Amino acid sequence: MLYPSVDALKSKIDSKYSLVSLASKRARQMQEQGDEQLESYVSHKPVGKALEEVAAGLLKKEKQDASTIYEDEI
Repeated sequence: MLYPSVDALKSKIDSKYSLVSLASKRARQMQEQGDEQLESYVSHKPVGKALEEVAAGLLKKEKQDASTIYEDEI
């Protein structure tokens, strides 16, 4: 992956795990709904497009609520 660079992405999102999680969720959303936030993309694939949105500052990590209980924790 040449664009956007990992260094540019790390300045937006603090951890690689969070970056991968955010990009994969957004890529799935783009595949299912087809809504793109940028006018033009360098990448042709949904994951690359999601990473470009992170680099542009359109996607940010949501703060997790400590009181949230997920199904796999029950």
